[in-house]
Amino acid sequence: MAEVKTSNISYSTKPFKELSVEEYHHLLFLRTAVFVVEQNCPYQEVDEKDPLSYHLFGKNEQGEVIAVTRIVPPGISYPEISIGRVAIKKEYRERGLAHELIRETLSFIKNKWGKESIRISAQEHLTNYYQKHGFKQVGEMYLEDNIPHVEMLKES
Repeated sequence: MAEVKTSNISYSTKPFKELSVEEYHHLLFLRTAVFVVEQNCPYQEVDEKDPLSYHLFGKNEQGEVIAVTRIVPPGISYPEISIGRVAIKKEYRERGLAHELIRETLSFIKNKWGKESIRISAQEHLTNYYQKHGFKQVGEMYLEDNIPHVEMLKES
């Protein structure tokens, strides 16, 4: 596990098998609140990729999980490393935490795998956000769970 403190958020990254039951519950609680409830999108939030992935999460000073990403090793979603399930608790948005969260995620990937390409399936309205972190759109828009998405790649 790696732990980094940035601003007033403490970030930790753990492989699935090192997450406590409580930590996993908090990650799923946030992901479900954002992707299923807030986006009104009933889909299989818990999938077979969670046990194979690394989970980066940020806690506020009270210990509440307010930001998450899932880092999927190469060969599972794509030949490249992948990032998904990027979520920030609603009341913490618009504070620059999304950029901080991605920087922490990219830093973990670089430390774990070195300079590797990263492929993502991004919600189309977040294209500019990911472009600011070096991702380029590499595919046409498609619908995933009725939400427009685009495939993006950050080359090594």
